Amino acid sequence: MFFQLLDDDPGFPDPALAEEDGLLAVGGDLSLERLLIAYSHGIFPWFSEGEPILWYSPHERCVIYPGKIKISKSMTKILNNEQFKVTVNTAFEEVIKNCANTVRKDQDGTWITDDMQKAYINLHKNGYAHSVEVWEKEKLVGGLYGIKVNRVFCGESMFSLVSNASKTALIYLSKLNIDLIDCQLPNDHLMSMGAEMIDRKQYLSVLNA
Repeated sequence: MFFQLLDDDPGFPDPALAEEDGLLAVGGDLSLERLLIAYSHGIFPWFSEGEPILWYSPHERCVIYPGKIKISKSMTKILNNEQFKVTVNTAFEEVIKNCANTVRKDQDGTWITDDMQKAYINLHKNGYAHSVEVWEKEKLVGGLYGIKVNRVFCGESMFSLVSNASKTALIYLSKLNIDLIDCQLPNDHLMSMGAEMIDRKQYLSVLNA
């Protein structure tokens, strides 16, 4: 079953009560307090424009352990050639806007609505959300953003305007001071880079360590 959130209570039900697809609750808002409570309990918002706010806590989580990330020989060569320059937290708003606007295969529109963008920009301004930017000849060509909870980076989205830019961002992220990259849901790209599935209990034990 899933739950209707109360407007005057930023709390959430037990994540273990989520539906089979991970849907836990509906409603609420994207306030700083509610988002921080959500992420600290392994819950994240995911919905499309015109829908109510939907909150998910998957029973299985797609994650990357930094020490297990797979870097191909061709990718190692690109990194060694220093084709890209990588920065952190220098262009958060540009990154999230590119993530929202980049056309993706088999995806109609974006779930990164204007309200979502405002909410995560607010998280960034308060020191909770972070971005990794990839530059080529002074142009932003890739990046990712997410929220850091303890030693877990909860990745929200990434984009790439040229080949290997988002891979570069992810590899750079894996070398920062974190124990786990939370990818939320699996896809072929992430699995090819060493992502694996763990259950909620295992995920929460790392999140709350």
